[in-house]
Amino acid sequence: MIWQDVHILWLLLLIPVFLVLIYWRARKIKKLRSSFFSDNVFNKLRKGHWKFGNQLKVSLLFISVLFFIIAAAGPKVGTEVREVKRRGVDMLIALDLSASMNAEDVKPNRLDKAKYEINRLIERLKGDRVGLIIFTGEAYLQSPMTLDYSALRLFLNIADTDQMPSTTTDFASALEMAKKAFESIEESNATAAKVLLIISDGEDQGDDFSDPLKELTSDNIQIYTLGIGTSSGATIPLYEKDTGNLLGYKRDNTGKVVTTKLENGRLREIAEAGGGQYYEIQRGNDGIDSFLARVDELEKGEFSSQEYADFKNQYQWMAGLALFTLFIAFIIPTSKND
Repeated sequence: MIWQDVHILWLLLLIPVFLVLIYWRARKIKKLRSSFFSDNVFNKLRKGHWKFGNQLKVSLLFISVLFFIIAAAGPKVGTEVREVKRRGVDMLIALDLSASMNAEDVKPNRLDKAKYEINRLIERLKGDRVGLIIFTGEAYLQSPMTLDYSALRLFLNIADTDQMPSTTTDFASALEMAKKAFESIEESNATAAKVLLIISDGEDQGDDFSDPLKELTSDNIQIYTLGIGTSSGATIPLYEKDTGNLLGYKRDNTGKVVTTKLENGRLREIAEAGGGQYYEIQRGNDGIDSFLARVDELEKGEFSSQEYADFKNQYQWMAGLALFTLFIAFIIPTSKND
């Protein structure tokens, strides 16, 4: 046997305390009464009183309290099998890790803001399977579809622009990797909506992405895009890895300092063709809330159904006994006809 809240059982110590108090009070009253009446006179005055019935009533009241305390502690005996179902959508997040994501026109910078908003998204998920793609000129599956949000956060936290071999952006590579990732998951429930969220500043130097985009939409995958950055743009700072000191700013082949701007045209195009919607973050207080609201509206599918054994709650039996003894205590008479 185990208990839901074993600390409640300490209340059982009150029962002997109250019994001692009742016994002490009864002796005090008897002593006081004997100074006014003899036992014979008192018994004549209380003619018809049923002493045993009164003792039984008090005993049942204490037994009832005993059962109530045990019930409140939540006794669990035996086991029962429970089934837990998880329902949600299949979602892939494609995060741009090009050098321009280090621009600080959105504080603290575009990449850190994007990771912060993805973490907020993960906190709101309830049973959705989520995967993470990182891309620049090439794309990699950082985390396959999973229900383990803690593992997903670990993969997200280590995502950095320095880990990528290319510093440019190619949406075609991200779309192609997304198609492979969706194809690799188990089709356990065909009713679940499939969603791809691309987070980028929109600067695309890659190949034409129309073909992989059409393939995704033909598989009923909705594509949403989130643009991050400002139209006025910003330079791309370069920091020393060890000390964090500013070394300078990224320059092009001619030695001119690069200014990167939010290019929302391609992102809007992808979202429109993908049956989704384009969202934008241009300030530090902007967020991903509009997309989160949309995810809540999408059709859910059942991804996992797990059975596990747990101790079975038996408090209802103790509560029933408590009510029964309480009822009996109230109907027992304390007097009888001779």
